[in-house]
Amino acid sequence: MSVFYDQLNREVLLPAMPKRIVSVVPSQTELLFALGLGDKVVGITKFCIHPENRFKSTAKVGGTKQLDIEKIKALRPDLIIANKEENERSQVEELMAVCPVWISDINDLDSAVEMIERVGELTGTVGPATALGYAIKQQFEELSLPLLNLRVAYFIWRKPYMVAGKHTFIDAMLQKCGLVNVFELERYPEIDAAMLVEAKPDVVFLSSEPYPFKQKHIDELNEIVPNAVIKLVDGEMFSWYGSRLLLAAGYFREVMGGIIGIT
Repeated sequence: MSVFYDQLNREVLLPAMPKRIVSVVPSQTELLFALGLGDKVVGITKFCIHPENRFKSTAKVGGTKQLDIEKIKALRPDLIIANKEENERSQVEELMAVCPVWISDINDLDSAVEMIERVGELTGTVGPATALGYAIKQQFEELSLPLLNLRVAYFIWRKPYMVAGKHTFIDAMLQKCGLVNVFELERYPEIDAAMLVEAKPDVVFLSSEPYPFKQKHIDELNEIVPNAVIKLVDGEMFSWYGSRLLLAAGYFREVMGGIIGIT
């Protein structure tokens, strides 16, 4: 019996190295495949779209917040990997009666790298996980974007408008871009047009997920904050905290280069 601790400092007991893993978080699913564990991943959510070549062939267990507990039970997992924010607490607690559940809690780059390394320990892939974490940290150390004092609003939803607030992983990534979040509110608050005008953003990012913002929404927000630079951005780069972070620093450099050129 091996003892591990998740990022909520819960004790997780594994009688043996896991051979049947269910992942209910998209970015952590992609991580498992990146660590070479594809043959052990038996269940994923309908939002676990990466890697694309394994999405169709792997059993789906519902959405991140609407898991099909019976389907998960039928897959006979010996480890479930979840997340404090992305999954519903009541469902995660129900899954604890099925098999050991390891829960991540991620708010910044350091906790994301820690998650990668701990998943490596859990799954017998310490070497690849350590190397991946090191490579990600190197990428961000080389990013070195200046603190521009540009104020940004990062939209994740429409009707109602919702933005990424403080103490979120997205906010931490915005800081890596040298940007200042205009909203001091916690987590993912609802806002309206008046609040956006009052916040006076220099930049507005419209994320590709979970709401698929398009050009027409740029036009819509241009009417509200005509002096802001409004840009569609890849939400996976700002919110996925697994192996996709290898690509994020380069993407941020590209995005900010375009904005600096505009301003």
